[in-house]
Amino acid sequence: MDLELTEEQTMLRDTVRELLHRFYDGEALVQVTSNTDHAFNPAAWKQLADLGVLGLTISEEDGGVGAGVEEAMLVQGELGRALAPEPVLDAVVIPAELIKAAASAEQRARLLPSLADGTKLMAFAHAEPGIRWPSTEITTTATPQGDGFVLAGVKNPVLRGDVADEVIVSAVLPDGTVGLFLVAADAAGVRRQSYRTFDGRRGAQFNFEQAVAEPLGSNADAASVIAAALNYAQVALSVESVGALETTLAFTVEYLKTRKQFGVTLSKFQVLTQRAADLYVALEIARSISLYATASLAEGALDPVVASRTRLQVGEAATYIGQEAIQLHGGIGVTAEYPVSHYVARLTAIGQTLGGTHEHRRVLAERVGSYDLAEL
Repeated sequence: MDLELTEEQTMLRDTVRELLHRFYDGEALVQVTSNTDHAFNPAAWKQLADLGVLGLTISEEDGGVGAGVEEAMLVQGELGRALAPEPVLDAVVIPAELIKAAASAEQRARLLPSLADGTKLMAFAHAEPGIRWPSTEITTTATPQGDGFVLAGVKNPVLRGDVADEVIVSAVLPDGTVGLFLVAADAAGVRRQSYRTFDGRRGAQFNFEQAVAEPLGSNADAASVIAAALNYAQVALSVESVGALETTLAFTVEYLKTRKQFGVTLSKFQVLTQRAADLYVALEIARSISLYATASLAEGALDPVVASRTRLQVGEAATYIGQEAIQLHGGIGVTAEYPVSHYVARLTAIGQTLGGTHEHRRVLAERVGSYDLAEL
């Protein structure tokens, strides 16, 4: 992976940044997430689709653009910078990764083009109540019935399941392996309960009560497919966090330059500028490891150790920078009227998605014994 952006990548980044800035400048974010049913802007979604952003990870043969991981992560970073709530990752990219890896030719032709043009939204129903990452335990069952299967179980949280037209559900097969199934969100035997998350986004709980399901692909053991998709999501969430941290730090530095105390701006106080400098160092370390994870993913190395290292480093930076940003802003930093609180809420939500820093540190600690001793 070349760390220098190509002309096309720079154009993509700048175009997406300008588009999101037009839609989410000022109070627009709060209005969209608080006062709309879907918590994102349909006009922004359509423009992202028209630009080909939704189809970046989908091949041209399947109706997409066929760009690489680097381009997709550039977009993910811009979504974080703008705090844009459009569900690109949850409703398009992750379902597309699962479909590309497991679906039949007919299913690919039916699903991928509509994901790429934004007319279909999907969700991955994998997490279950009471089961924390990295556990792979699944209690939802798939039972053969006629030519298909019926599902029974509960999935929650299903990120952006509130807007999904169709969900991809993981379930245990009779032989004990895990399969993937397609289920219409409004199908018989499916109960969906939508809710708002504390960062202003949306999620849903799905109850499957003998819901008729279509196997995704050949119905072989999908454990490796699921692991690869979740590994992709780990890296994407880290990149989004770095984008959000960039803006959070920029707001904080600007506040220190303009807010006056005792007749001078806060930036004149040496201890505050030193704290801001420490935040910049933490951001750059987080950016570096997210670039490393992106490069690893682009080369096809779906390494869970790289993903956990990245989530741990970025998660610690998010906690540190978020808390310091609020402290340096004072009381205004926790108000709903000021954007910093919304960025910190999103960073906190990401930090609890697919494992927090404690879980990722535990995963890495368990692997320490497998490394060779380095001798000087």
